[in-house]
Amino acid sequence: MDVRVAVELVLSQAEVTAVSQPIHTIRPLSGGQIGQVYEVQLADGTKLVVKFDDDPDPQLDIEGAMLRFLAEQTELPVPGVIHSEPHLLIMEFMPGESRFSPQAEVDAAEHLATLHRVTAPTFGFPFMTLIGAFTQPNDPIAGWLEFFRERRIFHLMHEGVRLGRLPQSFVPRLEKLCGQWERWLAEPERPSLIHGDVWTTNVLAENGRITAFLDPAIYFGIDEMELAYIALFNSFGAPFFERYEAIRPLPPGFYEERRHLYSLYPLLSHVCHFGGSYVGMVDSVLRRFGF
Repeated sequence: MDVRVAVELVLSQAEVTAVSQPIHTIRPLSGGQIGQVYEVQLADGTKLVVKFDDDPDPQLDIEGAMLRFLAEQTELPVPGVIHSEPHLLIMEFMPGESRFSPQAEVDAAEHLATLHRVTAPTFGFPFMTLIGAFTQPNDPIAGWLEFFRERRIFHLMHEGVRLGRLPQSFVPRLEKLCGQWERWLAEPERPSLIHGDVWTTNVLAENGRITAFLDPAIYFGIDEMELAYIALFNSFGAPFFERYEAIRPLPPGFYEERRHLYSLYPLLSHVCHFGGSYVGMVDSVLRRFGF
């Protein structure tokens, strides 16, 4: 079926009053691991972003719920959700590009530092969230190190093995590391709400300001998880980290040790999604700590 016809059909079936105008133009956008993503311009000039997922078990409603939570409970700039159901997500179009001047990086640091002040009684989240195409179980746990081990590392470790993308030999190595990582990690004072997937293309900027954070993978975790992800994939550079630490200073040892341990979760996510060289990166972290 032609893409335009398919999108029009999905929108008409959804009976979304906000898009009652005819479609004028439609073009594909890059959009992560969930669904197909399009920029849709309506006859009156309104621009929307439409995702639809025709997989047997679509989960776009979870992305919609995460965006709505951020819009209602935080100051983080995110696209407004117009319509959300498992196979269809319609959002407002946000201007900007995934290119960041030093001023934009400073702005990103201020936004994320503000987000990380949002807290909760326990680690986790009120509902299951997603990182890419994979679930993030969020049943609450009082301690961060237990949550990080059980809900994050072990969860994706088992997924990677099940998919045949992570060798079984990594299981005892990861279990041993998780059994001893109190040598490097400590319990934070309180949980912090994190975006969870600050990949370069998940952030938009314009005129030195961040216009939107996209594709969240939210939960109440620790701010250093966010920073480790950003450092791992070079989403932002020195202007970001300098400004962030001016607002929320990090205890010593983050850059030397902890960021490598916290990088295991996004690396395991990439192993589950793509396999390949990411397995070697997990291996390098394990060897760095003697496992």
